[in-house]
Amino acid sequence: MYKVTVDKKDFTIASENGSNSIDTKPFDADVLEFKEGKFHIISDHQSFTAEVISYDNDEKSFEIKVNSTIYTVKVQDRFDQLLQQMGIDGAAGKKVNDIKAPMPGMVLQVMVESGQKIKKGDAIVVLEAMKMENILKSPADGVVKSVKVIKGDKVDKNQVMVFLD
Repeated sequence: MYKVTVDKKDFTIASENGSNSIDTKPFDADVLEFKEGKFHIISDHQSFTAEVISYDNDEKSFEIKVNSTIYTVKVQDRFDQLLQQMGIDGAAGKKVNDIKAPMPGMVLQVMVESGQKIKKGDAIVVLEAMKMENILKSPADGVVKSVKVIKGDKVDKNQVMVFLD
C-alpha cells in the first residue's frame, strides 16, 4: 500500500491480486510508456498524456505533467509510513550540500549569490530544459557557499550548480 500526495492532497493506493484501488475505490487504467518518461494513459474512457518532468530520489517526489497541468507528487511506501508514524523522518539525517541539474539544460537565471542565507523552498536557479523552465529550490535552510554557474551556461545532468553550507 502506498500513500501518494498530489499537490497536498493524500490518496491511498493499493494493488492486490491484479486489482488496483485508490482510497478503496477500484481503479483500472491502461498505461503505455511510448518514450522514456512519457506515458499514454486510458482510464474511464478518457485519454491522458503524462510526462515525468523531474524526480527527487531522496524525497521520493516527482513533478508530473498530465496533459498541460503540472502536479507535484510524493510517494510513501509502507516503510516510509512506518517511520513517519514512529516520528522518524527518513531524510532528517541527510544534509544536502549542493544543488545539481536534474537534467541537461541552460541556466536562465541564478537567484542567489555566495554568502546569502536561504530558507527551504527558496528559488535557487531557473533552468531551461526540454523547452520548459524549471525552478530549482533549496531543499533546506542554509547558506550559499559558492555558485558555479552563470546565466547562459549549459549544464549536464547532475552537474553541481550551487554549493550549500
